[in-house]
Amino acid sequence: MNPLPIQSVLPELKEALLHHQCAVLVAEPGAGKTTQVPLALLDEPWLQGRKIVMLEPRRLAARSAARYMAQQRGEQVGETIGYRVKNDTRVGPKTRIEVITEGILTRMLQSDPALEGIGAVIFDEFHERSLHADVGLAFSKQSQSLLREDLRLLIMSATIEAEEVAAMLDDAPVLRSEGRSYPVETRYLEKQLEGRVETAVAKSIQHALQAHEGSMLVFLPGAAEIHRVESLLAPLQISQDVIVAPLYGNLSQEAQDLALTPCRHGQRKIVLATSIAETSLTVEGVTVVIDSGLMRVSRFSPRTGMTRLTTVPVSQASADQRRGRAGRLGPGVCYRLWTEQEHRHKPQAGTPEIREADLAPLALELAAWGVPDPAELVWLDPPPAPAYRQARELLVQLGALHESGGLTPHGKRLAELGLHPRLAHMVLQAVPLELGAMACELAVLLSERDILRAAKDRDADVRTRIEALWRADRAEQRGEIDFGLCRRIAAEAKVLQQSLGIRPSGKETAAASGLLLASAYPDRIAQRRSTGRFLLSSGRGAVLPELQLLSNEPYLVAVELDDVGSESRIYLAAPIAEDELLDAYQDQLIREQEVAWDAQTQSVKARERIRLGAIVIKEVPISSPDPDRRVAAFVQGLAQDSLDSLPWTRNARSLQQRVNFLHHVDKDWPDMSEVVLQDTLADWLAPHLYEVKNRNDLQRLPLTSILEEMLTWEQRRQLEEWAPTHIQVPSGSRIPVDYSEPVSPTLAVRLQEMFGLADTPRIAKGRVPLTIHLLSPASRPVQVTRDLASFWRNTYFEVKKDLKGRYPKHYWPDDPMTAVPTNRAKPRV
Repeated sequence: MNPLPIQSVLPELKEALLHHQCAVLVAEPGAGKTTQVPLALLDEPWLQGRKIVMLEPRRLAARSAARYMAQQRGEQVGETIGYRVKNDTRVGPKTRIEVITEGILTRMLQSDPALEGIGAVIFDEFHERSLHADVGLAFSKQSQSLLREDLRLLIMSATIEAEEVAAMLDDAPVLRSEGRSYPVETRYLEKQLEGRVETAVAKSIQHALQAHEGSMLVFLPGAAEIHRVESLLAPLQISQDVIVAPLYGNLSQEAQDLALTPCRHGQRKIVLATSIAETSLTVEGVTVVIDSGLMRVSRFSPRTGMTRLTTVPVSQASADQRRGRAGRLGPGVCYRLWTEQEHRHKPQAGTPEIREADLAPLALELAAWGVPDPAELVWLDPPPAPAYRQARELLVQLGALHESGGLTPHGKRLAELGLHPRLAHMVLQAVPLELGAMACELAVLLSERDILRAAKDRDADVRTRIEALWRADRAEQRGEIDFGLCRRIAAEAKVLQQSLGIRPSGKETAAASGLLLASAYPDRIAQRRSTGRFLLSSGRGAVLPELQLLSNEPYLVAVELDDVGSESRIYLAAPIAEDELLDAYQDQLIREQEVAWDAQTQSVKARERIRLGAIVIKEVPISSPDPDRRVAAFVQGLAQDSLDSLPWTRNARSLQQRVNFLHHVDKDWPDMSEVVLQDTLADWLAPHLYEVKNRNDLQRLPLTSILEEMLTWEQRRQLEEWAPTHIQVPSGSRIPVDYSEPVSPTLAVRLQEMFGLADTPRIAKGRVPLTIHLLSPASRPVQVTRDLASFWRNTYFEVKKDLKGRYPKHYWPDDPMTAVPTNRAKPRV
């Protein structure tokens, strides 16, 4: 057997770790780093007989690497080489190398920050930049700095910006190893793919089977697409010597082994895989790769607080990783189901999960680590502030954190469970309700892919799934429900129940799903607005995409939603009764009185509301609301309208205009303009509204007296003197003064009544001359003046000629200053 390429760099790696605490190893796929490096370091002097822990991003890769290393030593897994993954541990008292998944390392660090008994931590395939890998490295680096100077950290990757990682690790040495690969011919589509990707994949498989020898590795975004391609291949009469084998994380161990085990002589294999097969795993005999160019990732939106799985194009780095799988044994070919031009527009590398993930688990881990502020740790990419802030808010709502960010006793218990904080909270809250066993089942159910096979237009009801889970042990795997997955979920739930000492109580029913899930998702309790449309307690809208039984439920707990458009689509939910909400959320319900103006009835309406977040659960009328709030609401209603609804009598309007005129003359007088009166209703009108019930009652208000209250006693005394309502003219008539134009009050009077008056009448203690509108005998204006003396001297005679011609029977003297004023056609003799 030819030596693996990594062998040539192992002496250099040993030397680097002998003199440095950290190192970075960049090795191309196929170099052998995963299975050779841990074995090569096993007898290094600095290890001093302690363990090596190697992190793998995926369970399947962890098991596979441990088995391969054990075979190299002629041992069984669990002797010198072992592994720890979720719900599956194979280690023994002699185990020196443990291959673990990333979440396991976080648990180990939380329980033993010094990692006693461990001499080295290896981060394999670090380029995938999972959230757990970033957290594990940050914790390990701080542990190394504060507690364990002798702890070695080794970062291994096929494609990574090694210099950035080395700088983070105090300028650690960087070592490189070339992979062992053969030329791979890359074939692109001539034009952009149209239609379903599964159809294109099936056609490419059929073509490649005829054109090439060897086995085939096909990359698809998820399990649903894998099963659809399987269905398309079934009727194609593929040779019996061709095995079609799915490969994804939730498969049984037997199915995974079928995909990874070498074929017998004369057989070929078509492995339909997710991105799990990009690195670490070796699929034997592959000479052809068909790449859909897609992968499924989890994206979190700080705007809505929701996470959704979305299908995205792979990066150029991932595409090259996939392509390289065809050149392990000899020359190969890679069919890329996109054009060469599309390839140039793909991102160079994937986005680190920490930038796009739900950070609630991270925030809880940091609080449990004793570091509520991420800035206290060293990161390759620090957690985004908005997402981290929202994660902290959720943990405070769940009672896991104090407002200051410190861990509560409840939060400590959540961190120990190893579940998402929402689900851990649900499990603990369910125990006193004697629903703990069912909560464990729900927690595992929601942590896995959906057990319903048909993704399109599927039933969104969680109760359908929990009932399928309960009958999985006596049902065959058929139809739209994956009963095999159900049985695996039930087994994991039982392990969780046993670890917590929980047994079924006999009270578990599918109807309890909503109550349990409400504790996990308090921000996603939804109230029906119309058929299929809901309002979430967070304030966002949500909709069930298809009409179904849940569409008319008064309340739902929306477990899974997307973040597209103005309303999120609900993909998974459970109903909850109103009385369950009121009982379960007594300490979070907001009881508030709303006293507001009702424009429709033109009156004040008072209601008491019981609210959970943005949704109003109950609303009842209040017959006797707080008088001050009722008056304030009345004022608010009046402020939205004009002042015309007030009972303006002639006297009230005259008073307003007269005072407003005096305000222009002397700012000590109040401003009674329309704008100011409307803006200050609460000051001058509100005290008089305590007996007013509706708009009709306003008409009984003594508005003149109310306005007079805005004047001082001295101003009331001066008002008639400074701004008289009428002026007596030479004819003896009392003519009203028009104050509607406060800058220039007017006196409209017939010209003949002013004979003999030389000076213009003045008001405001003589400071303001009136604007005189001189009228004809028919009361039509003939002249406007503020200087009567000038009018008599210069203009009167021209006006006289015109008026005498039109009104010959009236009195038009030659000398207006000595003429007798009259309010008749001619003065009395």
